[in-house]
Amino acid sequence: MLLAAAAIAAQPDQRITLAGFLEARLPQSRGGGGQPLTLKEVCPIDSDPLAARIFREYGAMFAARDVTIPPKCIFGSEKEVAEFQSTLSTRTGTVGGVKIELQTAAMEALLAAQQDAAARRVAFTPRGGATASKRSFADTRRLWDSRFLPGLEYWLLKAKITRKESDDVKQLPIAEQVRRVLDWESKGMYFSTGKNRTILSSVGAPGTSQHLSALALDVAQFESAALRSILNKHGWYQTVVDDTPHFTYIGVPESELPQRGLVATVKNGYRFWIPVLRVPEARAEQTPKRDGGTQ
Repeated sequence: MLLAAAAIAAQPDQRITLAGFLEARLPQSRGGGGQPLTLKEVCPIDSDPLAARIFREYGAMFAARDVTIPPKCIFGSEKEVAEFQSTLSTRTGTVGGVKIELQTAAMEALLAAQQDAAARRVAFTPRGGATASKRSFADTRRLWDSRFLPGLEYWLLKAKITRKESDDVKQLPIAEQVRRVLDWESKGMYFSTGKNRTILSSVGAPGTSQHLSALALDVAQFESAALRSILNKHGWYQTVVDDTPHFTYIGVPESELPQRGLVATVKNGYRFWIPVLRVPEARAEQTPKRDGGTQ
């Protein structure tokens, strides 16, 4: 299933939700049976709390232009991810001496950003080698386990969970495992590296990462305001609060992001563009308009 990004125009100063933006573009996409896709099929945010959480954390990629967005917000297996990735138009390039792969539009914008950075003598390298960009389902599972398993041991030693609970959760299907971890986190038992914030601010749950869509890059010099400005200029933005090295390709000027259902929030000096989940009641009746273009 291919979900090609479509242009959505909004009235000046109109705030729309990301769900509203996505619902306006989905009728132009087709599922496996040739029927138009719906938001419920892609990400059932009204009926599945996990899907709603994933959409809130990582949904910014659904606002991207000139790319193929995923047909679902949670992939269930390596097979599903591989089938989706086989449909993508990707390009390989070298950034900061590291060979990476991204969707074509995202890579072209990144290479242009690299040229700007070089001209201004601003350092720019991926963080973590080749997996700083496109990843497989197995990559996301490995990264999840790098936080999940130490977290289990930490809370076991703290006597917050039992050995049976620890053993049982390891055997759960991945979606149920994620639900269980998020339930523990709702009680203050965090699984990030520092055990002080949600695991989702550190790694994506398997099958949910923007890296699976080849639309994300982890950047080593994320603290550089000059580099962040250059990346923003070329359509790359920080979209996951607290995951400061993580940049997402959206492909539009910053001034257009609110028209695509995103809103800026600042934390610790970093500006993150995150999904708008609700609109003010006075504007709730407004919906985005489509201009019929393909992007």
